[in-house]
Parts: sequence; structure tokens; C-alpha cells
Amino acid sequence: MDTGADPQAFAYYELGDVRLVHGEGVRVWDADGREYLDCVSGTFNLVLGHNHPAVLAAVRGQLDDLVFASSSFRTTPTDRVMELLVEMSPPELTRVNLRSSGGSTANEGAIKIAQWITGRRDVIVPFRGHVGQSVAATSYNGTSRMRAPFPYHLPGAVHVPDPYCFRCFYRQTPDTCGLWCVDRIDDFITYASSGSVAAMIIEPISGVGGNVVPPPGYLRRLKEFCDERGIILIFDENQTGLGRTGRLFAAEHFGVTPHMMTLSKGLTGSGFPLAAILTEERLVGMPRSMHGFTYGSHTLSAAAAVATLNEVRRPEFLAGVRATGAVLLERLRALRTDFPCVGDVRGVGLMLGVELVEPDGARSPRLATALNKALTDRAVITRVSEHGQGNVIELRPPLVLTPEDAGLIADRFGEALEGLRP
Repeated sequence: MDTGADPQAFAYYELGDVRLVHGEGVRVWDADGREYLDCVSGTFNLVLGHNHPAVLAAVRGQLDDLVFASSSFRTTPTDRVMELLVEMSPPELTRVNLRSSGGSTANEGAIKIAQWITGRRDVIVPFRGHVGQSVAATSYNGTSRMRAPFPYHLPGAVHVPDPYCFRCFYRQTPDTCGLWCVDRIDDFITYASSGSVAAMIIEPISGVGGNVVPPPGYLRRLKEFCDERGIILIFDENQTGLGRTGRLFAAEHFGVTPHMMTLSKGLTGSGFPLAAILTEERLVGMPRSMHGFTYGSHTLSAAAAVATLNEVRRPEFLAGVRATGAVLLERLRALRTDFPCVGDVRGVGLMLGVELVEPDGARSPRLATALNKALTDRAVITRVSEHGQGNVIELRPPLVLTPEDAGLIADRFGEALEGLRP
């Protein structure tokens, strides 16, 4: 029954004015019939776009058989998801834990496994690293703003400078620094940790932190660093995995295999909740009762994941992501010539970021917020980094984006930037 009341009166948090009613591919429509280009794939999770027919067909088919089963039992979809993930992932990753339904709890589970196996405590997290939104994950978060409001934090986070070459912590450049952002982690372990380090968790490309792409050789040297010290290296591929970079996993793009990998977001293609932890064989052993959630390993979600994995693994699909991503990256980079406020444009595949700066080169959250609004006014949905507090416009369109739509997005970017001129 429609009471006629404003839904904002019931919502705990502020709602926007736009009410979405339909989606298809890279487009969504609001209640007034206006069409938008969704350049953030829902919440970075709709890698196959809205209402992908193969995913919907798989879910409809599963509805007739079994909607949900406890993760204590096997089902045909969950068996197949695990089989596909091991088949598609780097050969060292041979085991799959599906008992999480989101990235935050998958990351926590990976940390638990590392702590259980090593008997150590601390977790190294880069500056700006986004581990998740639960209490434990927030404690590890690489941005103090996310931790500050809460009086109790899980101990053991060791925060270290990230490989952010555009704003290098050490005031170096990639051709001169010798990868200090790896080698000097030793100082943080020696002087800022408990002396007992279990793991390092890192996004191969920082998502919420500003789409920071590490310099060549960084992740390879980081893997060597962790191997030398018995530290478990966890790649958080919740945003970077499953075709986002034009490869199945960003680990493949950088030629590095972590000891563990976490996946969520795009795993089901069109918005069903499921997460996975992939591990090396040697990391098996933590009892199943130590990490499990009611909706982990959800049967319907697993059916969606099977359809998604079969789609994104196709070489021609991944080649299309790389080609379209190159078109969009080139067009966005060209904007720097006419708009000095665009300090940097970076990314791999269809995971891109546009950094806004003040005339003196300082970070400009002010301009990023204004540009985000100007893009929404032009029916392009984007996000601002660091949960709306940063200075980078995040673009993660569905991987089904065409070169033509990439050009349309770039055109509207130019129009929005033109509208911001003083």
C-alpha cells in the first residue's frame, strides 16, 4: 500500500532524488524515463552489466530446482564455481573457500587463514587500502577517516606507504626510487609492528583509494619481500578481478601470483552476493567453523557465478575489454591538454581514474565532487574516490561497454569539464 509518504522519512541515511527502475547492459533508467550510462557497474559489481541474459537464465533455471542450501552441503552450482575458479586462477591457487557473501568478510577470512597458519598476528595494509566495512576490516582500513569514529579497533594493522607514483610518499620518481615503497616496509615491521606479521593484503590496483596503478616491478618485488620473510601475500581482487583489467585477474596482468586471492563483487556478473577465497594448498587447515556466514555459498548466486565465469573467461571477451579500455583511456588522457585541472588519468582495462588537482597541483576533492555532479547532470554515473572524500573520479563501467559508448562517455566528460571552467 502506497501511503504517499516521502521514503526519505524512513531511511537511516540520506537518499538521492533519482529512483532507478530498469537496467540493461551499461544503461539504467529512472522513474522519469531518463537514461544514464552506469560507469560504476552498480557498486563496481555488475561486470556483465544490468540484467545480463545468460545470468538471468541461469538463475531462473536454478529457481526451479533449489534456491538455497547450507554450505555444509554440496550443490551442482557451488561445485562448478569452485572447479572453474581453480581452473581459471594461477596454478598455485588450488583451494576455494565460498563461505562468505561479500568482499569484507572474504578479506577477513583470508586474514584469519594467514593468522591461523602462521601463528602470527599483524597485517600490513597500504595507505588508502580499503579492506572492507565490517568492524575488523575497518580497523585495518588504510584511511584514518574510516576508523576515527569508532572507539575500539582490532589491533595489529601496520600501515605503509602505497605505490602512488603521482604523489610518492618518498618524493621519488619510478626511474629513481628503486622501489623504496617495498624495501622500506622493513622499517615499519621493525619499528611499528608487534614483531609478529602474518600477512599483507593489497589491491593490485587501489580501488577506493584512487585507482592507483603500481609501477612496473612493484608487485613482483613485493612477492619476493613477503616470501623472504614468511609473510602471506593476499591480493584483494574484489574490484580488479574477473576481467576488469582485461585479464581474468590483475595478478595475471602484473605477472605475479599471490599466496591468497579474494573475489566478490563481479563474481556473479549481475548483482547476486557471493565471495571466494582462493589459497595455495599449504594454507589449508583452518577449521570450517572458524569462518562461515549464512548466505555464503548461496545456491542461486553460485548459478549466476557459473554463467558469469563462462562468459568472462572467453579470450574474445577479454580482448574486447582491453580494446575498449584503451579507447576510453586515450580519450580521457587527451582532456589534459585543454583542462589543467586533470592532473592524471590512469588505469588498466576498464578500471580507470581521473585525478583532479588545483592550479598548484594539490589534491582537489572540491573539483572532483563538482565534476561528479556535472557528470550526473549529463547522465553519466561515476563515483569519487575515498568514499566521496577524495579527488579522483572512479570509472568502472560494465565490461560489455562498446567503443562507441566509450567515446560518448569521453564526450560528456569534456562537456562536464568545460562547464567547470571559472
